[in-house]
Amino acid sequence: MPTQDAPLTVVGAGSIGVAFALVFARAGFPVRLQDPDPHRLEQAPEEVRARLEALRDHGLLQEPPEDVLGRIRCMKSLNEAVPGAALVQECAPERVELKTELFADLDRLADAGTVLASSSSALTASSFAADLDGRARCLVAHPGNPPYLLPVIELVPAPFTGSSCVDRARSVYERAGLSPVLVEREVEGFVFNRLQGALLREAYCLLRDGVVSVEAVDKVVREGLGRRWAFMGPFETVDLNTRGGIASHAEKMGPAYYRMGLERGQDDPWTDDLVGAVTAQRRQLLPLDDWDQRVLWRDEQLMRLAQLFQQSD
Repeated sequence: MPTQDAPLTVVGAGSIGVAFALVFARAGFPVRLQDPDPHRLEQAPEEVRARLEALRDHGLLQEPPEDVLGRIRCMKSLNEAVPGAALVQECAPERVELKTELFADLDRLADAGTVLASSSSALTASSFAADLDGRARCLVAHPGNPPYLLPVIELVPAPFTGSSCVDRARSVYERAGLSPVLVEREVEGFVFNRLQGALLREAYCLLRDGVVSVEAVDKVVREGLGRRWAFMGPFETVDLNTRGGIASHAEKMGPAYYRMGLERGQDDPWTDDLVGAVTAQRRQLLPLDDWDQRVLWRDEQLMRLAQLFQQSD
């Protein structure tokens, strides 16, 4: 059984694997980085070093890069890298047959208490781990890219994943400075890529239909939506956009958004029950009595961002 201070293993030394090795080592964990390609293992330490030096130069590293890098050991074989690890972070290419074979090896080699987590961007654990004896300790842990700058990580258990596995994974990622979000039901693409995909689909359609250029779409997001989304999500954004909050916004704008969806063949109205559920959760997070103060907070954050952009320019 792995101990609390057991090493973490990262399988795959591509860009995500290197990033996870950095995240874990920066948090103080001993890290084993494994890849079957000797060339990737040879390059990985210098890639980590370059990222650490950039973090240091921006005041985002609390110790010398060499100290962090010293916690990472590069290993050629799974036999060497997996036993004794508290968690294995799989960062192999997004191919179901590859992950199926790899997870079979991980399940065979890992200690009984080891969490087996995939960095999959869209494939669910059910698609590659369902037939394993140890499937109860398997889940997806999908990061933002790069995870040393984007802290959110989606925890996506399969129906067969044990709750203790989710708890252990959450504990490791929180100790590593990440911000876990539980995805309560398996869906392809999870939450991050479904939200990103919805925006991209509309962007492609607007370009196709001659409405706008590529640069114009990027400018609208970069200088509009993106600035608000840097510190608020879409529900809080519209909650603060309309006096009366989310219910008032849905009443005023819901029909227009429904018509826009129908243009794209999407028949998903904001029903009274659905709006009521969202409203209830928002009011738990922000009572309407505090709405005016939160709007002032929003404006303060936007002014701070404006200052940063001025300094950058």
